[in-house]
Amino acid sequence: MKFGLHVSIEGGIEKAPARAFDFGAECFQIFSRSPHGGKFKKIDKGVAEEFRAECKKYKLGNCYLHTPYYINLASDNNRIYYGSISAIRDELEIADLLGASGVVTHLGSAKDLGKTEAKKKLVEGLCKIFEVPSSSKDAKKKYQRFQTKLLLEITAGSGEIMGDTFEEIASFIKETEKIVGTDILGVCFDTAHAFASGYDLSSTEVVHETFEKFDEIVGIDRIKLVHLNDSAAMLDSHVDRHANIGKGKIGIEGITVILRELEKYDLDFVLETPPGRIGEDLQILKGYHH
Repeated sequence: MKFGLHVSIEGGIEKAPARAFDFGAECFQIFSRSPHGGKFKKIDKGVAEEFRAECKKYKLGNCYLHTPYYINLASDNNRIYYGSISAIRDELEIADLLGASGVVTHLGSAKDLGKTEAKKKLVEGLCKIFEVPSSSKDAKKKYQRFQTKLLLEITAGSGEIMGDTFEEIASFIKETEKIVGTDILGVCFDTAHAFASGYDLSSTEVVHETFEKFDEIVGIDRIKLVHLNDSAAMLDSHVDRHANIGKGKIGIEGITVILRELEKYDLDFVLETPPGRIGEDLQILKGYHH
């Protein structure tokens, strides 16, 4: 088990590992660009090498990239739809260059098309991410694989946001891999999102039940990263609001039981809790582990 947090790339992506180390992180997550959009700037090999060297210097384990917030693989607007596909593909390419372990993405909303059509379009979008460009020397192959895994993040399900049930996540993985090939997708399990979408994680009995259910529907081995966040929102409220560890509705008992439940799987846990106390949150987790 390694514990870390989301850090800024201010001043350049190669500055992020030192920032993570200063907090005492053992792994970390970043945005490779502004999460709100704007011009995408490719990362050159020199910067990528410096980034890798910094990770090694500070003995940091895995690094994860998070896609921008505007992703919607079920949008009826072609600019957003194809922009989302290309943004996720870009992140996978960057992640391969940086030696990252995963790219975390939200999936999008059914508000344009309704649930049935949106789900179909979303799976088509996931498949298009892995399509080999016709200009490529590998164009004989229809789909490509990246060294980095694409991780579908469980959502809180506010509005018509998709990916808030274990069944939906399982079907997106199954339908996509049926076309593209096995074992290309993983899951980022966000505790605050799962709690807000109706999966209780606040005490010993219910935590075990929730992960048993996840294992049955999706498969526990699909979890490649945990966003360990307390929830400021109530159970089943479908409101996405993170709280500092022990200060929300999941509470310290729930967080401790989640760690106990998952410790045998050798996972990375990344905090996205409110910034004021995130350093203290990290120390709480490291105290549990060590």
